[in-house]
Amino acid sequence: MSAGDRWREIRSGFESSFWVANFTEIFERIAYYGTLAVLAIYLNEQLHFSPELTGSVIGTFGLVVYFLPVVGGALADRFGFRNALLFAFFVMTIGYFLLGSLSAPWMQTVRHSLGDKWLVLAVLVIPALGPATVKPCVSATVARGSTDNLRSLGYSIYYTMVNVGGTLGPLMALLVRKRLRLGMENVFRAAALSVFLMFWVILFFYREPGKQSGEKVSTIGTAIKNMVVVLGNFRFVVFLLISSGFYIAYWQIYIMAPLFLRGYVDPNANVDGLLAIEGLAVICLQILITYLTRKLPAVPTISLGFLITGCAFALLALDPSATSFGVMLVVIALGEVIQASRYYEYCSRLAPEGQEGLYMGYAFPPIGLGFLVAGWMGGRLLHEFGEVLERPREMWWPIVAVGVATSALMLLYGRLVKPERKTAS
Repeated sequence: MSAGDRWREIRSGFESSFWVANFTEIFERIAYYGTLAVLAIYLNEQLHFSPELTGSVIGTFGLVVYFLPVVGGALADRFGFRNALLFAFFVMTIGYFLLGSLSAPWMQTVRHSLGDKWLVLAVLVIPALGPATVKPCVSATVARGSTDNLRSLGYSIYYTMVNVGGTLGPLMALLVRKRLRLGMENVFRAAALSVFLMFWVILFFYREPGKQSGEKVSTIGTAIKNMVVVLGNFRFVVFLLISSGFYIAYWQIYIMAPLFLRGYVDPNANVDGLLAIEGLAVICLQILITYLTRKLPAVPTISLGFLITGCAFALLALDPSATSFGVMLVVIALGEVIQASRYYEYCSRLAPEGQEGLYMGYAFPPIGLGFLVAGWMGGRLLHEFGEVLERPREMWWPIVAVGVATSALMLLYGRLVKPERKTAS
């Protein structure tokens, strides 16, 4: 196929909803990663949460963000992606604004009544509902809004847009917090503005993707029944559980690595600016790595990505510095790119026609489960190795062990379980 033919195929192979959904994903991720880039530091340094409490609170936030797509996907199949996206962006606007208003005078009565811990948890649940709905809607729009032979490319584009937002989000946080000297709370308000604008983009430009073959979910009861059916797919569930180990390691870059750098390396480290390196590296590597791994079997490729990301944390154990953190983020990005597009494609190709939203919702619970365990585990490791043993750099070796073990389990899974019914393009 000539380059011209390929370009015409791409132009005709994606619906307009595909491009609108991916555009809004950029700004949703700017809000999310901008918030996540400073959240641990905000809780620890300004609200004086301990490392354990900081990890637990952020882990709970991540669990809601990535576990609720199971419900969000089912409701999107039932009520339509457009309505679900409008709801998501409206809720996120409120949630991020409230998070940025914790110190406002009108919040003080509630703050004194509930205490910072419960108030922060309650407020964080609100913006967490947004990504829980956006993720299955956008990923299923990719599935429905692209032809079969372009689906793999569609997920690569989707993942690139995620990482454009993942790069710009921490930079937005750095701009607001340091360059404009507006403080961390205004990072959260900037996040609210970002998703509020996307509410109007969805309202005026997004239309339901046309490829909706198969029956739509008729009732919420049917949706719940279908969830049970999905959970009855033993091969799929085992795959998801193993994958959660990758995220136990990965999420440390947003949960405990910022506290490690600010507490034991450089108290003035611009962690939000450094975190942009990971997203930028993913953008630069995405097309090349996708091309180089396109013919490799899915499960061994995913396992390789898990191994690279897990081992990357050894850099902080060997040389705890901002430079090592930056290099580590590039290595983590390499592992992430190797596994990510194959991971989502693997999940999408197991989805029955007309149930893409439901099945793609199940691609995210392992991320949430990993997030929860990462917060709990990271907080205790930093406390034990940093405050008790006074050997903080050694906290990263258990994280490396998690990555290696997860990679080994995925390889074992590939050997013992039958290959997927649909191979990658």
